[in-house]
Amino acid sequence: MMKKRLLLVGLEPPEIEAITKEVGTDWLIVASDMLPNAKLSENILYVESPWHPDKYLPVDKVIFHGIFENDYDFITLLALWNGDCLPNALGMMDCRLRHSGLVRALRVTRFGNVPRGMAIKKLQNWYSKNEIVAKWGNWHCGENKHKFIGEWQTEESTTFEPFIKGEAVRIMLVGETAWQIHLTGDDWLKSIHHHKAGDMPIDNELLEDTKQLAKHFGLEMIGVDYMIGENGQKLFLEVNHIPNVTVFPFVNDAFTKFAGEWVRK
Repeated sequence: MMKKRLLLVGLEPPEIEAITKEVGTDWLIVASDMLPNAKLSENILYVESPWHPDKYLPVDKVIFHGIFENDYDFITLLALWNGDCLPNALGMMDCRLRHSGLVRALRVTRFGNVPRGMAIKKLQNWYSKNEIVAKWGNWHCGENKHKFIGEWQTEESTTFEPFIKGEAVRIMLVGETAWQIHLTGDDWLKSIHHHKAGDMPIDNELLEDTKQLAKHFGLEMIGVDYMIGENGQKLFLEVNHIPNVTVFPFVNDAFTKFAGEWVRK
């Protein structure tokens, strides 16, 4: 019986090794830490061989992890292929671009009812009498964000949202397993990468909201960021179509087991 081929994109050696053990000997693994050269022909996905660059190998399933500068076309190719991809490629397409992903998510979340603004393309002077957060570009993990009050000038398409004082949290789902992560940092920017970040009791309303977003986008894995204000107000911030699974061991273990089960189905 011919073995099937699994493409792993963006994963580190420990995750590659763990998933390889999970899927067993029935699968051939092709792993790339960066975006590999790939093409789609007659509904067959091919990836460039890491051992023979002039040769392309057919792929049966894909596990994708990471944020890359120019990954939207690669994700689009995966969605056009419409094969087995973890996370779901169409869901990743819907969430990958910051501004359009925000708009789609706001149609679903219960906690998006705050005034937002947007400036597009050219330089624009912006004024706010209250503290406000500007967000631009398509990077994550606190990149391309600025908090201000008064005057500020945009340089590219930018969205604006009120700055809420309180606690930043992320609800993470991997299959049916969920965690609430306390995000923290040395200033107003909060992240899962800070050494004080960690898991905490789950807010059931935020969990149900996250599950609804995951269902809407068809994402088996998702990370949704919220603010819980000092007055208890809950504010949706953004959907992370790639919830980082390498930071916390308990998430990492759940991910590799889930990925193995997903591949074997």
